[in-house]
Amino acid sequence: MDGLVINEALVRGGVFVLVLLILTLWEIASPRRRLELPKVLRWSNNLALVVVDAIVLRLGLPIMAVGVATWAVANGWGLFPLLGLPHWAGVLATIVILDLAVYFQHRLFHAVPALWRLHRMHHADPDFDVTTALRFHPIEIFLSMAIKMAAVVALGAPPEGVILFEVILNASAMFNHANIRLPLGLDRVLRRLIVTPDMHRVHHSEVKSEADSNFGFFLSVWDFVFRTHTPDAAKGQLGVVFGIGAFKSRHEMWLDRLITQPFRNRD
Repeated sequence: MDGLVINEALVRGGVFVLVLLILTLWEIASPRRRLELPKVLRWSNNLALVVVDAIVLRLGLPIMAVGVATWAVANGWGLFPLLGLPHWAGVLATIVILDLAVYFQHRLFHAVPALWRLHRMHHADPDFDVTTALRFHPIEIFLSMAIKMAAVVALGAPPEGVILFEVILNASAMFNHANIRLPLGLDRVLRRLIVTPDMHRVHHSEVKSEADSNFGFFLSVWDFVFRTHTPDAAKGQLGVVFGIGAFKSRHEMWLDRLITQPFRNRD
């Protein structure tokens, strides 16, 4: 898997663009719901956040999770080297354990008021589509990367496992935020293993009890194990109301308002 590490940026960028394109076309061909705001307004600013987040990470952290993983493995740090796990097992365990870490991190960002102010920008989106998966505050992205790097060092996670996890997490986040229609039978089968759009759409409800459920991003098993799974919204998929108060107005869709939102109340 050396080629995967060497071509990390190309692989991640290529998968990102491909998945975004496929889901965009799927949303056009078979939308689950009608969107409330113009796509040009939301998409341009949600996508601009991706650029801002990337700049913040590059300036704020000298190396990313893959670099930390390479360093940890080279120095024999972490749980996996201590256990003597075969390489393939370490890769698989990395994907599963890091996904579990993301699940608990997500719950933490809902439970701690200061962290929720950062995360609520993601929930304040008045529509729910593939670009909602990209709408995260730069400070939240920075903190998420720091948590991930700490987990990678603690595990002694192989770099290939970290790359695969990041690719899968990014692709699955876009998938489960997509405004796409899946056959109900297929959704019931898929959500036993992975998070589906109908499952995650409930999490974006303005109803707090519904928003405080379905925390998974890739594997759905954590919501079943820790009893945070809600099968559907009380008003059904077409009745879910998205957004948070005044933060879902058109004025709040612009990039400067998104970035300053955690530091404001309702002005």
